[in-house]
Amino acid sequence: MGETKYIFVTGGVASSLGKGIISSSIGKLLQARGYKVTIQKFDPYINIDPGTLNPYEHGECYVTVDGHEADLDLGHYERFLGIQTTKANNITTGRIYKSVIDKERRGDYLGKTIQVIPHITDEIKRNVKLLGNKYKFDFVITEIGGTVGDIESLPYLESIRQLKWELGKDALCVHLTYVPFLAAAKELKTKPTQHSVKELQSLGVQPDILVLRTEHDLSTNLRKKVALFCNVAENAVVQSIDASTIYEVPLLMQEQGLDETILQKMGLPLGERPTLGPWKDFLNRRTQATEEVTIALVGKYVELQDAYKSILESLSQAATYNDRKIKIEYVSSETLTKENAPELLGHVDGVVICPGFGSRGIEGKFVAAKYTRDHNIPTFGICLGMQCIAIEFARNVLGYADANSVEIDEKTKHNVIDIMEEQKAITNMGGTMRLGAFECVLKQGSKAFEAYGQEHIQERHRHRYEFNNDYRAEFEKAGMKCVGINPESDLVEIVEIPTLKWYIGVQFHPEYSSTVLNPHPLFVSFIKAAIGK
Repeated sequence: MGETKYIFVTGGVASSLGKGIISSSIGKLLQARGYKVTIQKFDPYINIDPGTLNPYEHGECYVTVDGHEADLDLGHYERFLGIQTTKANNITTGRIYKSVIDKERRGDYLGKTIQVIPHITDEIKRNVKLLGNKYKFDFVITEIGGTVGDIESLPYLESIRQLKWELGKDALCVHLTYVPFLAAAKELKTKPTQHSVKELQSLGVQPDILVLRTEHDLSTNLRKKVALFCNVAENAVVQSIDASTIYEVPLLMQEQGLDETILQKMGLPLGERPTLGPWKDFLNRRTQATEEVTIALVGKYVELQDAYKSILESLSQAATYNDRKIKIEYVSSETLTKENAPELLGHVDGVVICPGFGSRGIEGKFVAAKYTRDHNIPTFGICLGMQCIAIEFARNVLGYADANSVEIDEKTKHNVIDIMEEQKAITNMGGTMRLGAFECVLKQGSKAFEAYGQEHIQERHRHRYEFNNDYRAEFEKAGMKCVGINPESDLVEIVEIPTLKWYIGVQFHPEYSSTVLNPHPLFVSFIKAAIGK
């Protein structure tokens, strides 16, 4: 195609409007036209990455194949486009400043005074163009976190201004704003959008396309008004109305010709409109499914759905491919006890014991593992959930009443979950984890092997502690089989109880690998077993 094209997605009026979904939708539509597309997220916070952030602060921490802890929007990018992102796809202000400061300490700037312009903005621009220069993508979509007007976003917007000037037709800005509906006046108000665009213009950035988030249909006259006041072509004002599922958004954008407008503005041929057949098939199955499958999520962040975003999407996708609607029941592991377990878990079709860190809510996860094991309810333990399954089994089947993880109890005599030997000397919080994709070999004949349909797999990890191999023989003899093993380290990755309907724990995070068109086989198998219950 020639030179890489750059699309910047900014937001105004309010946060959480769905810049990640719009970015993913644009990427999907361009990808469907045969272009090689990637998406990156620039986050204005000063943390180096979200790895040390509490989920209450920033939702789920997503992990890329190369072991980078990233913003949850990268999960949307991968699920929509079926691509794998890397460290280069998520940049924070912390990383930008650290890179510049490291260069200054090395003397790379030859004694110059280091300033936001040009040094910080040059570093931002270098990272924007890195994917295009290195991997030769046709389109690099860059989502700028936060809202126009935030002081933290100013260096990024200045970088966009410079890049738009330097790149000409090879760069454009899509600005996402909100059009509120005042119930008392029964009116949609465009003034917040006008102010947001003026704020952007005052920084030297003229948006090329406006996407208006709304709960109500926007009239042609209203869109014309926005176009007039914001110096944007009428066909470049697009509405993004609330949809029943985020996966409808690419089709809604396509109906309004968003991808065609982008191609026209960048001087590229339109060609035929893509049919998006497999995507529409997925949505049709989702719409036509009438029967429900009920899954309980047992975790300590159940009031915060973004903390388990990838798990929720993976369950939803797997339910669709099993022709079911998913019904999620959130069960707080902090309040789950053996007394209320029958009421909270007895009626569900399956249970997911969620990942996490620390001791808060851990006893409730042990309760869930025991109840579902005793009552043969399909159970999926993920990361810490897998460790809880193992600890509960050690306590109540092997008879080690004090069995635990050294994360929870450093003095336990039965450390069935222990920290890896090579991690013990590391004190830097960001460096103590096993991160990224690792190989795993499955035991033929196991339920995990049946689900995957292959012996060698690769999955992503994010954890510090591991199953203690000193207990492996005892577990196997008592009925919990170690059916997934890392071929290099001999670490246990998957445990299951084959005599039960579906009782599997995985040390990795399969939810990171599930996409719209390729749902994760373990989730599909789990939902199938839950339906069979």
